[in-house]
Amino acid sequence: MTPLGREIAAIIRETGPIGIDRYMALCLGHPVHGYYRTRDPLGARGDFTTAPEITQMFGELVGAWVAFVHRAISASEPLVLAELGPGRGTLMADALRALAAAAPGVRIAPHLVETSPVLRKAQGQRLAGSGATWHDEADALPDGPAIILANEFFDCLPVRQFVRTAGGWHERLVGLRQDGDFVFGLAPDPAPGLKAEAPQGAVVSVPGPGLDLVRSLARRVCAQGGVVLIFDYGHARPGFGDTLQALSGHTFADPLAAPGEADLTCHVDFAALALAGREAGAAIHGPADQGDFLAALGLHERAARLRLRADDHQAEAIDTAVARLTDSRPEGMGRLFKVMALSAPTLGPLPGLQPG
Repeated sequence: MTPLGREIAAIIRETGPIGIDRYMALCLGHPVHGYYRTRDPLGARGDFTTAPEITQMFGELVGAWVAFVHRAISASEPLVLAELGPGRGTLMADALRALAAAAPGVRIAPHLVETSPVLRKAQGQRLAGSGATWHDEADALPDGPAIILANEFFDCLPVRQFVRTAGGWHERLVGLRQDGDFVFGLAPDPAPGLKAEAPQGAVVSVPGPGLDLVRSLARRVCAQGGVVLIFDYGHARPGFGDTLQALSGHTFADPLAAPGEADLTCHVDFAALALAGREAGAAIHGPADQGDFLAALGLHERAARLRLRADDHQAEAIDTAVARLTDSRPEGMGRLFKVMALSAPTLGPLPGLQPG
């Protein structure tokens, strides 16, 4: 058992089974043994690869989008450009380069919301000279009109899960078997307040921290101006299903097998996030499939321009990246990944997204 596994087992022995939300929070964010506190999870040597790491075109298109929104906001005071969970800083670096080309007079020092010391170091190297500032949480961002980016951030936030039984909805918990291994189980009493109709065995995930964050960000952009742009994998309509998963070495793993050593995520419920943002007063744009969004922003045209200066090997890499980002199969990045924005209601239409 991993060091974190031993700590979690001790908690369960002392206080009883814990919810999926607490298990995820410990696995990903434990101050000593948490997955994101101890490693760079990205790339061939890591456990997964995000869109900005696949090709510079992703970040460049986001940068051009930021330039459009910056002009639309027409802020008289400095604009806050921030990213939640910025990985190695690749998306922000590419976006800043494109922003400088699209709006030569605009200079924005980025703000990065990151708790991992390992990733902060990588971000500092990638964004050297940019004037970047780091924060532990989104609430610490400076006041003012803001463009806030979140790529594959919400899928890592803890969720509670509930399973439909003949007696109602019971919370899914993590407990211990007699041999000491972790096991999923159900709370003995049904959860009050959950009345949705579903067949027995159906699973629903409730993204409490994600909803709270969206409400907070929506209130911010409504009061101070700006927009939040979210990329993540998930579903646009409400539904049932167990999407909790672990990734290790670019392959799926048992979420209970090695706490702290694998990435844990859950598909993002964009319908729930949109409802939370709308109830907080924000305008909703999208969600759209990532492939459609990137195509609307000019991905194919950008790829064609890059090919003009590319050798055969580089041209093949460009084509491979475009195909991967726009893959329209159900599990492909172009379709599984969604894009949604929250904005101040006065901002107006946004490129690549229809009113939600």
